[in-house]
This record gives sequence, C-alpha cells and structure tokens, in this order.
Amino acid sequence: MSYMDTYRFWSEDPFFDADTRAELAAIKDDNKEIEDRFYKDLEFGTAGFRGVLGAGTNRMNIYTVAKASAGLSEYIISCGKEAMERGVVICYDSRHFSPEFAEITARTLAAYGIRVRLSDELRPVPLCSYSVRYYKAFAGVMITASHNPSKYNGYKVYGEDGGQVPPEAADVILKSIESITDIRTVKILSMEDAMATGLVEKYGEEVDKAYTEMLTKLVIDQDSINRQADMSIVYTPLHGSGNKPVRRILDRVGFKNIHIVKEQELPDGSFPTVSVPNPENPEALSMAIELAKKTDASLVFGTDPDSDRIGVAARTTVNGEVTYKCFTGNQMGLLLLDYVLDSKKRLGTLPENSFAVTTIVSTKLASSVCKAFGVELQETLTGFKFIGERIKIDDEFGDKHFQFGFEESYGYLSGVDVRDKDAVVAAMLICGMAAQSFDMGETLVDRLERVYAKYGYGFENTESFTLEGKEGIEKIASSMVSMREELGAAKNLEDASKLIGGPSVVAVRDYQNSLRYEFTADGVKTTPITLPKSNVLLYELGGDKGIDWACARPSGTEPKLKVYFGVYDSDRNTAEKRLAEIESQMSKFVRGKLGI
Repeated sequence: MSYMDTYRFWSEDPFFDADTRAELAAIKDDNKEIEDRFYKDLEFGTAGFRGVLGAGTNRMNIYTVAKASAGLSEYIISCGKEAMERGVVICYDSRHFSPEFAEITARTLAAYGIRVRLSDELRPVPLCSYSVRYYKAFAGVMITASHNPSKYNGYKVYGEDGGQVPPEAADVILKSIESITDIRTVKILSMEDAMATGLVEKYGEEVDKAYTEMLTKLVIDQDSINRQADMSIVYTPLHGSGNKPVRRILDRVGFKNIHIVKEQELPDGSFPTVSVPNPENPEALSMAIELAKKTDASLVFGTDPDSDRIGVAARTTVNGEVTYKCFTGNQMGLLLLDYVLDSKKRLGTLPENSFAVTTIVSTKLASSVCKAFGVELQETLTGFKFIGERIKIDDEFGDKHFQFGFEESYGYLSGVDVRDKDAVVAAMLICGMAAQSFDMGETLVDRLERVYAKYGYGFENTESFTLEGKEGIEKIASSMVSMREELGAAKNLEDASKLIGGPSVVAVRDYQNSLRYEFTADGVKTTPITLPKSNVLLYELGGDKGIDWACARPSGTEPKLKVYFGVYDSDRNTAEKRLAEIESQMSKFVRGKLGI
C-alpha cells in the first residue's frame, strides 16, 4: 500500500481505537505530516526502535509496540520451549505512555505463551539489564527514549546476557516483525487474562535489594567515604527513574548529606523544568547548581530519565569566586578510569590480565591511562552493546578481568552484573572519587588537572546536526555517500588534505567498507578494519601526539548527523586552539554536505 492507503486504513478501520482515528482525522489536509507518519514503519535497529509519540506506522504507539512484541515473540518461540519458559523481563521509565507500552508488551508476549516478569513501578536501564541476569530470563524489554525530548519514547531489547540484543538476533526479530503484514492479526490478551494465565507476574523489591547489594561490592575506597560521609552533594533525577536506586546506594555506602532538587525529583514525562532531559547539556544541571550554591555542595550530578547517563559538575574557585565546572563525558570517563585503576593498584586489588573498554569516538587519552597500569584497552564501535559484548567474550567466557567501560556520551560501567551503561554505579563511583580527592586535599577539578599533567592535555567535543522528517533523513544519508565518494577519489596525501576542507588528513577509517586508507605523497595504502560494519567515517589528523581526529556518524536513534573531534598536546593552549580550528572547519564542511 502507498502511505496514503495506509493512512486511510488507520483512519477508518474500527480495529484502531477512537482516539487514534480522531488524531489522524485532524491531519487529513496535511499531506507532509501524513507522509512522515506513514511512509515507512518505525525502524527496528540493532537494539530496538525509538520514535515520536503519535498515531502512524512511523510513530511510537500501542500498535507499533504490539507489532514489535509479536515479532519478538515469534523469535523467542523459534528458540524453543525453554526460551519461552525463561521468558522476558520488562521495565519502563517515566516517559509518557511508558507504563502503557510496558503493559501492551506483556499482554502481547503472554498471548503467544511467553512468560513475563513486569516491573511493578518505573525502573532504570541498569536494573532492567540486571533483572534479566538475576532471573536468568531469555530476554528483556526496556520502554525508554533515554535522553530524547519529551515527544519521544522507545523500545529497547536485551539478550539473555543482559546486554542489548546482538545484531544476529535483531535481524531475526526484524524479519519476524516485517512478516506481519496485517496488524489486526497480532494476538493480545487483556491484562486481567494475562495475569490469570500465570504467564505475567509483577516483580520489584527483591531485585532492588539484590542490585543494591551487588553495587556495594564495587566500592573501591570505603575508608575515604567514611571520612567524608558529610560531604555536601546535590542530585537531580531530572524527573526520571534514577531517584530511588541512586539515593538507595549512596545511603547504603555511607553518604549522609545528599540534597535533592525537589522540583525535579518526581517522575514527569513532560520534563517541565528542562528543555531536554539530557545531563550532557549543562543547562539540565542549572537548577541543581543553584541548589549547590545554597547548600555549599562540593559535587553536583544528574541522571537522565532511564538513568543510564550521568552529568557532573564540581565546585571550584576562579579568580577568588566560587563556581561550578561541568565535566564532559570524556573528562569524567578519563577521571573514573584513572580512579578505578590507580585505586585498585594501590589497594592491591587490580588483577593481572585486566582490561577496560571504550569506543572509537571517545578520548584517546584512555590508552595512556591503561598503559600506565599495564591494563589492556579495547576499542569498540559506538554503542554500549559492543562494550557489553566484550565483557561477555573476554570476562564471562574468557580469562580476562573487566575493570571499567565508558563512552563519550556520558555512559559508564563498572562490574559485570549489568551489561549496559549504568548511571547508578557511576554516581556511587563519582561520589567515592570526590571523597578520595577531598582526603587528598583537592577538588575534582584539581584532580582533572593532575590527570592532564600526567597523561597530556586532551580536548574533545561533539556537534550534532538535527534534520527532522523524511527529507532530513535522506539528506543525512546523502551526505555520507558524498563523503565516501570524495574519499574514493583521493589518490595521495595532497588529495587527502582537501577531504574535510582544512585540517590535514593522514588517514581515514571507513567502518562501513571495513578499510583504513593511509595516505602518502605517492599513493594510498589500505588495511582491513576488524570491527563490525558501521556507517562511520573517522579522519586521522596527526597533531602533536599523532592522534588528533574528527569523525562523522549518523545517530542510530535520532535524526541527527553527529560530528566528533579530538585534539591532544603537551600544551593546553595549543590543544584548545587547534580544537577550535578543527571544529570550525569540520562544521563548515558538514553543513555544506547537508545543505544547511
């Protein structure tokens, strides 16, 4: 059917509820809006899908959720009776319709004979991942759109290891979803009938306790925490699901002076106090910082709606005036990596054959930190599913010992009982690190300067270009094609220097074609890339330490083209100046490709 035929079907068929049909009737004269809602199905990627709330095949609603759940059901059924009996754990965050989407998922799975454990209240991503492993479930579903604006929600699928479902399984689930050509054939039980069958049961407190106990075993320097138990800390859940688990673990390990931003404490899917509930944006912490000034707090942090990301600010003094510095995701990842490895080394708890994991678009200083402690650093593609995969391969089934993982987008993980980024354990570690710093007579800002002095200065940044709708997605795809065409036409170092309109390019990694192109005056040398294929171009730019870079990558969850930069130098001013130059030139280059 054409998009207009599908629109008419959704608008007129009594299978769809009255509110859905009324919503669609209201846009009957808006052809562009109709096309955007119906020109495709909401895409199921390597870990699920995310979309704008509303009626339509390209929107998040009870029908697209039920269809995805039916596809997931068919996949589980194909894996055998044991998989059906082990079943699925379902969690949800504070977004609009998250509880309803969680219920429709449970009702659909039960209709296909699959056992379900449904969270009895909102819980964050790390607890969903932990619950899958705790119950030895076959899969998990998390209803969330993470840090997206309030108009979004999403559906995230986990495998039996607690990590995001691997690409092979995602492909099978996608084919099962695509095989459903008539949504009216999807089987759904009422909630009463689903509970009555015994296939759906609620769960909660038992896992909360087990998760909290597990986290206490990951404390690194309890003595410092004990001595700094009265350290003033401000926390904001940003209207999300982190409120209870974060406060529970901080109290459990001994922090006694926690101040909560009351206006942002309770769940609210509208996120009324922030433009976007994303702790990557300093603006999201503005109310917390104001409270910190009133409470003389040393540390400020906030978690996003599903509590997998965390943003941090620390008190410092500039020209005699007290202010709060917001850390980037890379800076906090660098600090935590050094804290974990250095503390364990001094305490004698860092095992041989240890490893840490980061991503190709995260700070390159992580390599220097790991080298200093004799720890292997592994790089993966962007996405915590790849970090979880390395834990499974090298720790769970290998002879290595995972210590820490992070990505530049404010996601961190310690321990092996959760396989996704975990802002709850990160909050515990960050507060512990701050306590240790106070013991040493320094702030976290001082600590960062000490780390830079040891490993060299590194500055990274990210710029996102958002292009909504069908036209925007097409422009993003076209821009990546154009960049690859220019890469293919570059025959030597002189040609390469023109690739991104300014900075000298010495090599390019094309992760989609699995090749690294190294340019010389006489030609091009190619070597294979062993990571999975991904639509990413990373430009190597040399620099003082030979590791400067810029990268272009379409977002996997939003209509964005993301551009990353990293510059490293023994001199701070030189590094900052070069970063500004690369940002300006790369931004101009990308805008030209996007036609904006």
